[in-house]
Amino acid sequence: MRKRWHLNRVLLLLVAFTAFAVFVSACGDDDGGDSGDSADSGNGGAVGLPEPNPDFFDQEEMDRQLAQRSMEPEDFGAGNDPWVQAIEPGELVDTSEYKKDGPWNICFSNASVDNPWRQTGWTTMQAEVELHDEIGNFEAVDAEASDEKQIADIRSLTKGGKCDALIISPNTTATLTPAVERACKTGIPVIVFDRGVNTDCPVTFIHPIGGYAFGADAAEFLVENVPDGGKILALRILPGVDVLETRFSGALEIWKDANIELVGNEFTDGDPAKTKQIVSDYIQREGGLDGIWMDAGATAVAAIEAFEDAGQEVPPITGEDQLDFLRKWAEDDLTAIAPVYSNFQWRTPIIAATRILSGEPVPKEWVLPQPAITEDQLDDVIAQNEGMPPLHYALCGCEDMPGYPERWQG
Repeated sequence: MRKRWHLNRVLLLLVAFTAFAVFVSACGDDDGGDSGDSADSGNGGAVGLPEPNPDFFDQEEMDRQLAQRSMEPEDFGAGNDPWVQAIEPGELVDTSEYKKDGPWNICFSNASVDNPWRQTGWTTMQAEVELHDEIGNFEAVDAEASDEKQIADIRSLTKGGKCDALIISPNTTATLTPAVERACKTGIPVIVFDRGVNTDCPVTFIHPIGGYAFGADAAEFLVENVPDGGKILALRILPGVDVLETRFSGALEIWKDANIELVGNEFTDGDPAKTKQIVSDYIQREGGLDGIWMDAGATAVAAIEAFEDAGQEVPPITGEDQLDFLRKWAEDDLTAIAPVYSNFQWRTPIIAATRILSGEPVPKEWVLPQPAITEDQLDDVIAQNEGMPPLHYALCGCEDMPGYPERWQG
């Protein structure tokens, strides 16, 4: 009797344990576990995707940008050059009230020249000024990445009637909005480019398609080139910056129905050493990675070097049109793509200023083309930039300008 009771107890315990395991498994399927997975990988959905930052997410704007990638731009100048093209120009602004005889005084409040992308663009803008004899004086002030300084700069430039037109590249969006609004009220035509502000008072706002498009281009490339269920690491520069947050949101939109695993999204501060360490840590932790997505390409070479140091093949990777990355891509025959935040946009505000002061119409929102460099274009782009420094941005649109290439080699 004792042996039979013991056997029955064991059987009962086994039945109870099996039922409990089934229950736990079912609960796990319902809540997705603790990893933040957005979908069950067994159903082909992405794993590990966070929600987009709600402070910077606009579904309607994202849909618009993703559609604009395939739209043909319209020309607003001679030569069919991308810096005088506009996608969906829509409303054209009547600028006849600003028409005046030259020579003109054009003023520029710049956020900073604190990175290679801005340095390349600033050199290009100065060369564009030299192409316009009707510009008598060009006064530029560098805010050195300070909101306070830029607000003071704008206040100074709008006093005394010394500017016939004012170009502004804002340091930040919200903080600079009141300063831009005050400038508009002076009657000077205001042109905003690169980063936006929360007001439509400028005569025109000039920018490439935008962050959603940049991030989506890179994410689509990885979906096409990473194996099913592959592990992707997202490398980001800084949190809370609109164009960078929207790049990540654009990637998340593409990945949400893809069979990939996002193993992490890490901020690098744009520091090559930190980037390399982050990638090395993930290689060791995950046993390898199948793809690298970046919201900007300045530290792409550092990410590549982490794989080399680990003795691993570099997986599909996204970068930007900084030349050190493009050359590394070609030399090592990598699987890569370079989305572009069009550096040639630095030419367009000068062109817009001359149009406005000539009484010619401009788009209220001047959306410039935003290409991506693919493998079949890589060799031509590198050849066109022979002799240029590693941190130069290849699609500057500056090759036909005064002082090229020496001016940009410094």
